[in-house]
Amino acid sequence: MIKADDIRKMSPEERLKKLNELREELMKLRLKAEAGTLDNPGKIRAIRKTIARILTIMREEELKKQRGEKKS
Repeated sequence: MIKADDIRKMSPEERLKKLNELREELMKLRLKAEAGTLDNPGKIRAIRKTIARILTIMREEELKKQRGEKKS
């Protein structure tokens, strides 16, 4: 699991790359769960939370940028 501080330190490109990697991994884990071969079901939840954390921070950055444009 990636901490919020670590995500904030990433560049926007790195965040997108990590987000895509996590989504792919989540898809693979869901397929394993469907087949009944998943070893650690808690990992799905952890990945979903990390994805949500990345999306939240990306949205915060977007809103910060918009607020900065309005003040100008």
